[in-house]
Amino acid sequence: MYKFPKDLYADVRIEETSSSNIYIKNGEVENNIAISSIGAIVRVYDGEMWYSSVTNDIAAIQDEIDNLTQLAKPNPGIWDDPMVRNLEVNQAALLIYDGDNDLRKVSRDRKMQLLDELIADCVDENIPEINTWEAFYNDTHIVKRFYSGKGAAITQDRQACTVGMLFKITVDGVTTSGGKHYQKMDFDGLLNHSQEIISERDRTLDFARNAVDVTPGDYTCVLAPVVTAMFTHESFGHKSEADFMLNDQTLRDEWVMGKTVGNEKVSICDSGEMQNHGYTPFDDEGTRARETWLIKNGVLTGRLHDAHSAAVLGEEITGNSRAQDYQFMPMVRMTNTYMQGGSDNVEQMISEIKDGIYIYGVNYGTGQSTFTMQPNICYRIRNGRLAEPIRANVITGSVFRTLFDIDAVGDDFELFDTYYCGKNDQTVPVSAGGPTIRVKSLTVN
Repeated sequence: MYKFPKDLYADVRIEETSSSNIYIKNGEVENNIAISSIGAIVRVYDGEMWYSSVTNDIAAIQDEIDNLTQLAKPNPGIWDDPMVRNLEVNQAALLIYDGDNDLRKVSRDRKMQLLDELIADCVDENIPEINTWEAFYNDTHIVKRFYSGKGAAITQDRQACTVGMLFKITVDGVTTSGGKHYQKMDFDGLLNHSQEIISERDRTLDFARNAVDVTPGDYTCVLAPVVTAMFTHESFGHKSEADFMLNDQTLRDEWVMGKTVGNEKVSICDSGEMQNHGYTPFDDEGTRARETWLIKNGVLTGRLHDAHSAAVLGEEITGNSRAQDYQFMPMVRMTNTYMQGGSDNVEQMISEIKDGIYIYGVNYGTGQSTFTMQPNICYRIRNGRLAEPIRANVITGSVFRTLFDIDAVGDDFELFDTYYCGKNDQTVPVSAGGPTIRVKSLTVN
C-alpha cells in the first residue's frame, strides 16, 4: 500500500475512532456529544534512533514516509538489527465489531433511553443523605490499520461501552461516594443492571451511616476479587513490564526467571487474546498476542515485552507494545492481567479468622516493591464472621512478602473490564481480575 525505504525500517499505524459521551447530574444533561476522528503515526528507524510524525491527512502518509526517510541514515544492515528481527510479519483482517454488535449502529436516543431507565430505577428522592447523583454513558469504537516495511498488513477493531451511576452520600458532615458502573464490549451487555446498582447504592449508604474508624495495625486480610484484581495489576503487573528493567540491574537481579516469588497457590497471567477491555490481538508493532504466564504456581515464568526489551533481555516478544492512540509511540503495557482462581471456599477462609479485615472495594492502588491501596468499603472480621463496616485510609505491604503470605485463593474468579492504566503520560484500556484471596498480614491504617 505504501512505498517503504529499502535500508530503513518503517511502519504506519492508522486509527479511525468514533466515540460518544452522555453525562447527567441531578437530572440535568451536562454533556451529550459524539466525535469521530482519523489520524496516523509514521515511524522510521535506522538502527540508532526513531523518527516519527503524526498526521490527520491520510492522503499525505507517503509524503510523511519520504520526509522521515530523508532525516534517517540509510543502514543496509537494518534487517539484522536485533529489535527489527523481532518484529513479526503478520497479515490479517480481524474485524469482530462491524456487525450487529457495532456500537456505531446504536442511536443516541437509545443510549439516552438506557440512562433514563437507570435513573428511574435507581434514584430514590426519599433518601435524604443522597445530595448528588450522576449517571453516565460513554463508548468508543476504533479501527486500526498497520503496515510495515517488512510486509505486515493488519486491520483490526476494538470497542467498549460504559454505563453507571455515582451517588454522593453525606452523613454527619462526611461525604462518601459510591455506585457502580459496567464496561462491556457490546451495548446489550449494559442492559438490566439496575438492581446491582441499587444494591451498591444501599451498601454505600449503610457504610456511610455505620462505619467506624479502623484501629491501625497489622491484620489478616481477605481481599474481594476486585481488590485482588487491583493488587495483581498494580503490584505485579507493572513489575512485569520489561522496559522497567532495562536500566535497573537491581530489578533484573531480583526477578530472575525460575525464581520462586510467591506461594504455590499464586499464578498470574496476561493475555491480549481475550475479548475483554484489554483486547489486543495484534499490538502496535504488529505482534500477535500471546498468553503470557508471569507467575505459575509461585514461580516467575515470564514478563511482558515489546521488540526492543525482548532483544535487550534475550527473551521472546509477547505482543505487549501499546500506545494510547496514533499520537503516541508504543511502549510495554499490560492487556488483560489476572490472578488465576483457586479451589478454596471463601466462607471457609473467612471462618478461620478470629480478628481481621475484609476489603470489599478499593479506589486506587500503586505498587513497586511496596504497594499501597486506598480501600473504599471494609468490614471487620470477628470470630469468623463479617461484622461492622470500618473506615480505613490505606493498606500497605511488601510485594515480595505478600505474594508468599497469600495462603488461600478462592474459587470465585472474576475479570473486571472497568480499568484504564496510566504510564508515562499514556492511558490504555485494560482488564484486571482475580478471586478472593487471604493474606496473612497487611498493614491497615
